[in-house]
Amino acid sequence: MAAGRAAGRGAGTVPYAWRFDSGRICLDLVATGEPTFRGCGRLDSAIPLGQWLIAAGLLPERTPLAAVDADWVRSFAELRSNLGQLVRAEIDGRPSGTALEAALERVNALASAPPPGIRAVRDERGALVRELCAAPRCGALLAAVARDAVELLTDPAARARLRQCEGDSCLRVYLDTSRGARRRWCSSEVCGNRERVARHRRRTAVRPAPSA
Repeated sequence: MAAGRAAGRGAGTVPYAWRFDSGRICLDLVATGEPTFRGCGRLDSAIPLGQWLIAAGLLPERTPLAAVDADWVRSFAELRSNLGQLVRAEIDGRPSGTALEAALERVNALASAPPPGIRAVRDERGALVRELCAAPRCGALLAAVARDAVELLTDPAARARLRQCEGDSCLRVYLDTSRGARRRWCSSEVCGNRERVARHRRRTAVRPAPSA
């Protein structure tokens, strides 16, 4: 399954305004642990995790989510923590150390498992849609995200484009694929717009009052 390539993620299907603007599904998972993940459901229980997996394209829409439980939540939280350590170390230029090597080993172990099997089936209108070959398994979904991280971290060109958002109080990490690698924010519509509004307010505040 191609991680994070679903079109129209979450449109009309999930109760949260999930954001997938990091450029890679592994970075989108890291973003869910940041304190700036405002306005969105946190992945701290089974229901939002299941909804996020569908919104991210890791599970086809209408996949039964009864199997998602507290163990899944803990496993994805651990993977998120390991990924966060690794990508921030790359950004900071410190890609080594005992803790980082341990995190890398855990990600590698998860990535070695097979990802979810999918097949094409007809929906009620006769259109071809994705469906899992079997009930969703936590290990297979963790493998899909971990493999995306391995591909990212072993690609020198992609690693060089890892960035941390310059937005005020935003800690999101994203992949800068802009022309000239000049992107400053995780999202121009969110952090970029906040910066533009703040800049406008600063200019307005120092503007001299008109003389009488």
